[in-house]
Amino acid sequence: MFKSVTLAVALAFLGLPAAYAQDVAHAVEGTVKTVDAATRIIVVKTADGTDHAFHFTGHTAVHGAEATATGAKDTFHGLKDGSEVVVHYTTNGTERTAAEVDRVDKDGLKASEGTLKSIDRGARTMTIKTKDGTEQTYRLTKNAAVDAGKDMGKGADRTERVTVYYSDEAGHKVAHFFKRVF
Repeated sequence: MFKSVTLAVALAFLGLPAAYAQDVAHAVEGTVKTVDAATRIIVVKTADGTDHAFHFTGHTAVHGAEATATGAKDTFHGLKDGSEVVVHYTTNGTERTAAEVDRVDKDGLKASEGTLKSIDRGARTMTIKTKDGTEQTYRLTKNAAVDAGKDMGKGADRTERVTVYYSDEAGHKVAHFFKRVF
Protein backbone atom coordinates (compact mmCIF):
# COMPACT_ATOMS: atom_id res chain seq x y z
CA MET A 1 0.00 0.00 0.00
CA PHE A 2 2.84 2.41 0.82
CA LYS A 3 4.33 1.94 -2.67
CA SER A 4 1.03 2.69 -4.42
CA VAL A 5 0.45 5.83 -2.34
CA THR A 6 4.02 6.96 -2.97
CA LEU A 7 3.60 6.29 -6.69
CA ALA A 8 0.31 8.23 -6.78
CA VAL A 9 1.88 11.18 -4.94
CA ALA A 10 4.90 11.09 -7.26
CA LEU A 11 2.71 11.02 -10.38
CA ALA A 12 0.54 13.85 -9.05
CA PHE A 13 3.66 15.86 -8.25
CA LEU A 14 5.11 15.22 -11.71
CA GLY A 15 1.83 16.29 -13.32
CA LEU A 16 1.60 19.51 -11.29
CA PRO A 17 4.35 21.42 -13.12
CA ALA A 18 2.81 20.41 -16.44
CA ALA A 19 -0.47 22.06 -15.42
CA TYR A 20 1.32 25.30 -14.55
CA ALA A 21 3.36 25.25 -17.76
CA GLN A 22 0.35 25.64 -20.04
CA ASP A 23 0.70 28.62 -22.37
CA VAL A 24 -2.43 30.72 -22.79
CA ALA A 25 -2.61 33.42 -25.45
CA HIS A 26 -3.76 36.90 -24.41
CA ALA A 27 -3.52 40.47 -25.69
CA VAL A 28 -3.06 43.77 -23.85
CA GLU A 29 -3.41 47.20 -25.45
CA GLY A 30 -1.68 50.19 -23.91
CA THR A 31 1.24 52.61 -23.88
CA VAL A 32 4.85 51.59 -23.37
CA LYS A 33 5.94 52.86 -19.98
CA THR A 34 9.47 51.45 -19.98
CA VAL A 35 11.68 49.24 -22.10
CA ASP A 36 14.69 47.66 -20.43
CA ALA A 37 16.95 45.89 -22.93
CA ALA A 38 19.28 44.67 -20.17
CA THR A 39 16.55 42.71 -18.34
CA ARG A 40 14.56 42.13 -21.55
CA ILE A 41 11.37 43.47 -19.98
CA ILE A 42 8.81 45.86 -21.44
CA VAL A 43 6.18 47.50 -19.21
CA VAL A 44 2.88 48.57 -20.78
CA LYS A 45 0.31 50.78 -19.04
CA THR A 46 -3.29 50.09 -20.01
CA ALA A 47 -6.13 52.62 -20.20
CA ASP A 48 -7.30 51.65 -16.72
CA GLY A 49 -3.88 52.61 -15.30
CA THR A 50 -2.61 49.08 -14.70
CA ASP A 51 1.04 48.29 -15.48
CA HIS A 52 1.79 44.97 -17.19
CA ALA A 53 5.35 43.61 -17.46
CA PHE A 54 6.36 41.25 -20.26
CA HIS A 55 9.58 39.38 -20.94
CA PHE A 56 10.76 39.43 -24.51
CA THR A 57 13.01 37.01 -26.30
CA GLY A 58 14.90 36.89 -29.55
CA HIS A 59 11.76 35.29 -31.02
CA THR A 60 9.40 38.12 -30.04
CA ALA A 61 8.01 39.59 -33.28
CA VAL A 62 7.62 43.36 -33.49
CA HIS A 63 5.37 44.89 -36.17
CA GLY A 64 5.01 48.53 -37.11
CA ALA A 65 8.23 49.71 -35.47
CA GLU A 66 11.35 51.11 -37.05
CA ALA A 67 14.14 48.54 -37.28
CA THR A 68 16.81 51.27 -37.36
CA ALA A 69 16.42 51.96 -33.66
CA THR A 70 17.29 48.44 -32.51
CA GLY A 71 20.71 49.47 -31.26
CA ALA A 72 19.51 52.31 -29.06
CA LYS A 73 19.62 51.76 -25.30
CA ASP A 74 16.00 52.75 -24.63
CA THR A 75 14.38 50.87 -27.51
CA PHE A 76 13.37 47.40 -28.53
CA HIS A 77 13.09 47.19 -32.31
CA GLY A 78 12.06 50.83 -32.47
CA LEU A 79 9.68 50.73 -29.51
CA LYS A 80 10.20 53.39 -26.91
CA ASP A 81 8.45 55.00 -23.97
CA GLY A 82 5.13 56.42 -25.15
CA SER A 83 4.62 54.02 -28.07
CA GLU A 84 1.06 52.75 -28.32
CA VAL A 85 1.16 48.96 -28.60
CA VAL A 86 -0.73 45.71 -28.43
CA VAL A 87 1.22 42.92 -26.77
CA HIS A 88 0.22 39.36 -27.63
CA TYR A 89 1.64 37.17 -24.89
CA THR A 90 1.60 33.78 -23.26
CA THR A 91 1.73 32.93 -19.61
CA ASN A 92 3.77 30.21 -18.03
CA GLY A 93 2.95 30.14 -14.35
CA THR A 94 3.27 33.78 -13.35
CA GLU A 95 5.65 34.80 -16.14
CA ARG A 96 4.31 36.66 -19.17
CA THR A 97 6.29 36.37 -22.38
CA ALA A 98 5.62 38.66 -25.34
CA ALA A 99 5.16 36.61 -28.50
CA GLU A 100 4.31 39.63 -30.66
CA VAL A 101 4.25 43.39 -30.12
CA ASP A 102 2.29 45.51 -32.58
CA ARG A 103 2.86 49.25 -32.63
CA VAL A 104 -0.57 50.79 -33.29
CA ASP A 105 0.06 54.53 -33.03
CA LYS A 106 0.43 56.95 -35.95
CA ASP A 107 4.01 55.78 -36.54
CA GLY A 108 3.13 52.08 -36.40
CA LEU A 109 0.94 49.70 -38.37
CA LYS A 110 -1.55 51.08 -40.86
CA ALA A 111 -5.12 51.42 -39.61
CA SER A 112 -8.45 51.12 -41.37
CA GLU A 113 -11.89 51.65 -39.93
CA GLY A 114 -15.13 50.22 -41.18
CA THR A 115 -18.11 48.01 -40.55
CA LEU A 116 -17.43 44.33 -40.00
CA LYS A 117 -18.94 42.35 -42.85
CA SER A 118 -17.56 38.90 -42.09
CA ILE A 119 -14.98 37.10 -40.02
CA ASP A 120 -13.81 33.54 -40.64
CA ARG A 121 -11.42 32.33 -37.94
CA GLY A 122 -11.01 28.98 -39.69
CA ALA A 123 -9.81 30.59 -42.91
CA ARG A 124 -8.22 33.40 -40.84
CA THR A 125 -9.80 36.21 -42.88
CA MET A 126 -12.04 39.18 -42.20
CA THR A 127 -13.80 41.65 -44.46
CA ILE A 128 -14.85 45.17 -43.57
CA LYS A 129 -16.84 47.73 -45.50
CA THR A 130 -15.13 51.12 -45.36
CA LYS A 131 -16.78 54.55 -45.28
CA ASP A 132 -16.36 54.93 -49.05
CA GLY A 133 -18.31 51.69 -49.61
CA THR A 134 -15.40 49.50 -50.67
CA GLU A 135 -14.82 46.12 -49.09
CA GLN A 136 -11.38 45.28 -47.77
CA THR A 137 -10.37 41.71 -46.95
CA TYR A 138 -7.54 41.01 -44.53
CA ARG A 139 -5.65 37.89 -43.67
CA LEU A 140 -5.55 37.44 -39.91
CA THR A 141 -2.38 36.51 -38.10
CA LYS A 142 -2.80 33.61 -35.71
CA ASN A 143 -2.81 36.05 -32.78
CA ALA A 144 -5.40 38.30 -34.41
CA ALA A 145 -7.66 35.33 -35.11
CA VAL A 146 -7.39 34.03 -31.54
CA ASP A 147 -6.98 37.09 -29.27
CA ALA A 148 -8.51 40.20 -30.66
CA GLY A 149 -11.81 38.86 -31.85
CA LYS A 150 -12.78 36.81 -28.80
CA ASP A 151 -15.50 39.31 -27.92
CA MET A 152 -16.93 39.21 -31.44
CA GLY A 153 -19.06 36.15 -32.00
CA LYS A 154 -19.05 34.06 -35.15
CA GLY A 155 -22.26 35.74 -36.23
CA ALA A 156 -20.98 39.23 -35.47
CA ASP A 157 -23.42 42.08 -35.91
CA ARG A 158 -23.06 43.49 -39.41
CA THR A 159 -23.25 47.01 -37.98
CA GLU A 160 -20.27 46.47 -35.70
CA ARG A 161 -17.60 49.12 -36.30
CA VAL A 162 -13.99 48.03 -36.06
CA THR A 163 -10.49 49.40 -36.45
CA VAL A 164 -8.06 47.03 -38.12
CA TYR A 165 -4.30 47.44 -37.62
CA TYR A 166 -2.50 45.85 -40.54
CA SER A 167 0.66 45.60 -42.63
CA ASP A 168 1.17 44.93 -46.32
CA GLU A 169 2.97 41.62 -46.75
CA ALA A 170 3.62 39.98 -50.09
CA GLY A 171 0.77 41.89 -51.71
CA HIS A 172 -1.76 41.04 -48.99
CA LYS A 173 -3.20 43.08 -46.16
CA VAL A 174 -2.39 41.23 -42.95
CA ALA A 175 -4.38 42.17 -39.84
CA HIS A 176 -2.30 41.94 -36.67
CA PHE A 177 -4.98 43.32 -34.34
CA PHE A 178 -8.53 44.62 -34.53
CA LYS A 179 -10.95 46.05 -32.03
CA ARG A 180 -14.45 47.42 -31.74
CA VAL A 181 -14.96 51.14 -32.19
CA PHE A 182 -17.38 52.56 -29.67
